[in-house]
Amino acid sequence: MPTAPLRFRQAVTIDAPLEAVWEYGSDLSRISEFHPRVDKVELIDGRSQRAAGVGYKCHLRGGRHTCVERDVEVVPMERIVTALSEDTFGVARLLPDYQVETILKREGVGRTRIEFRHYYSIRGWKARLFHWIAGRRIAKESQATLNAMKRAIECLAEPNAAPDRRGM
Repeated sequence: MPTAPLRFRQAVTIDAPLEAVWEYGSDLSRISEFHPRVDKVELIDGRSQRAAGVGYKCHLRGGRHTCVERDVEVVPMERIVTALSEDTFGVARLLPDYQVETILKREGVGRTRIEFRHYYSIRGWKARLFHWIAGRRIAKESQATLNAMKRAIECLAEPNAAPDRRGM
């Protein structure tokens, strides 16, 4: 459980069983399929499935920036706590306790709620400024990630569903 204060959260309900949502979200090699800012994922520990201690490097669109994330805690079918270990933007240095908790919950038959909860401490004026400027953007992009994950999983759950013009 993260120890820093909760800063914001986003959620979505996916029309798919918890098991399917867990399986899809646990495959680190699929992050670029649903994360709007990630171009590719490098499996730095050589493992493609989420587990405590497993790290991966996301190469962001545009090719200049990367971030390394590491799963701190994984409770199958319930939650994942992921820490931002390093990044080329300097966020990990500014917010060294930044963690995202992903919570999954069954909502009836064939429906799953997935929620992101962002935790970090604000120490110093630079961190306060970052939170004020970038906090809303992070929340908006996190919601876009959940929405894209929802579309991808629901499309997989319905094999006859054709993707729309944007490939979603």
